[in-house]
Amino acid sequence: MAIQKVLIANRGEIALRIHRACHEMGIQTVAVHSTADADAMHVRLADQSVCIGPPPAAESYLNIPNIIAAAEISGADAIHPGYGFLSENARFAEIVESHNLIWIGPKPEHIRTMGDKIEAKLTAAKLGLPLVPGSDGPLTSVEEAKEVADRIGYPVIIKAASGGGGRGMKVVTEPDQLETLMMQAGSEAKSAFGDATVYMEKYLGDPRHIEFQVFGDGNGNAIHVGERDCSLQRRHQKVLEEAPSPVISHAQRSEMGEIVSQAMADMGYRGAGTIEFLYEDGQFYFIEMNTRLQVEHPVTEAITGLDLVREQIRIAEGKPLSVRQEDLEFRGHAIECRINAEDWKTFAPSPGTVKGFHAPGGMHVRVDSGIYAGYRIPPYYDSMIAKLIVYGRDRDGCLRRLRRALEEFVIDGVKTTIPLHRALLDDPEFQKGEYTIKWLEQWLERQSEAAE
Repeated sequence: MAIQKVLIANRGEIALRIHRACHEMGIQTVAVHSTADADAMHVRLADQSVCIGPPPAAESYLNIPNIIAAAEISGADAIHPGYGFLSENARFAEIVESHNLIWIGPKPEHIRTMGDKIEAKLTAAKLGLPLVPGSDGPLTSVEEAKEVADRIGYPVIIKAASGGGGRGMKVVTEPDQLETLMMQAGSEAKSAFGDATVYMEKYLGDPRHIEFQVFGDGNGNAIHVGERDCSLQRRHQKVLEEAPSPVISHAQRSEMGEIVSQAMADMGYRGAGTIEFLYEDGQFYFIEMNTRLQVEHPVTEAITGLDLVREQIRIAEGKPLSVRQEDLEFRGHAIECRINAEDWKTFAPSPGTVKGFHAPGGMHVRVDSGIYAGYRIPPYYDSMIAKLIVYGRDRDGCLRRLRRALEEFVIDGVKTTIPLHRALLDDPEFQKGEYTIKWLEQWLERQSEAAE
């Protein structure tokens, strides 16, 4: 069934990204927005717009009845959730489909399965994905936790079964800490996600975070679209991503790519997904699967030439995958910098009016952003305001182009993390790709000490 009009259940740069893909496919768009986003770029450019509530996300972008009503009022026949907000809400996907609307995303049962961290691990094991040693399911008692920890060895990490972003996670280095930290993790998880369930894994010392982009047609056919290295993180939040990973060989990419694509084929997965791993000492360990489009999808697009949003829409229409695995080529290198409206030294949010805006240009330089001069960045949502994506024939060339693009990038009126990315480019270890998930926080600590 050909989609005629897509309601974009999101905001900011991803809403604009989806709008552009739709228009290039001849599909009309409907923007939904809170009162705080009335002047947002995606609202200005969409064919129609519908206000769905006041600024708080719970009353607008997470308000399912209002979003469904907006779809019915506007005559949309499909909904694209973007990332964040309701993108991994299985109940929302079910409600969309129950209203005879096309859900541009995975099957609701797959969203539900992979959204539960414990169920996701069990499913991953059945599908043949390598796992971090840990508990077979939720921890039911301190005694059980002690037995698991003794079996896999300290240090261990206690994790919330629901949610993410570092909340409900506690590292336990010795037995005497276990009971207290397990209770703290459960309490945090209950407060943040409404679910106190926790499980345990072996704590890896200093791994990288590497993810594989996958696509399935829902009928048992699936491909992988290469890996992305997302190891540059602060408090479990990604700051910069690159593709391919500087440390993965062609043989490793082929081997793991075959494993993840076969797993998705066996699952009957539909649409875009990302399988995330920790990587240490040449070994991959499954940590979770995101059943949606990722913030960092543009670096994959840069090295493959594949429009991932277009592919999502085609699959939702019931069409087959547009490319076979053997036809995919990975060329060159791409890096994405997340630009946040934050003081890069303190990471305090910096909402306010953008007084000046100049995006860098030139060959293989892409800026995904919904801001403009005069735009007021609202304080109610995530602080990311732009993504700078740069491509080069190799990593060194990509870094040189990225340096030049960052020098050109101007956002006046608010503080941003552009200076952070410029400083990172000067670091020899980053230049060599020698970083792990702990590296950035250690680097920031050194910068802070040097400034004192």
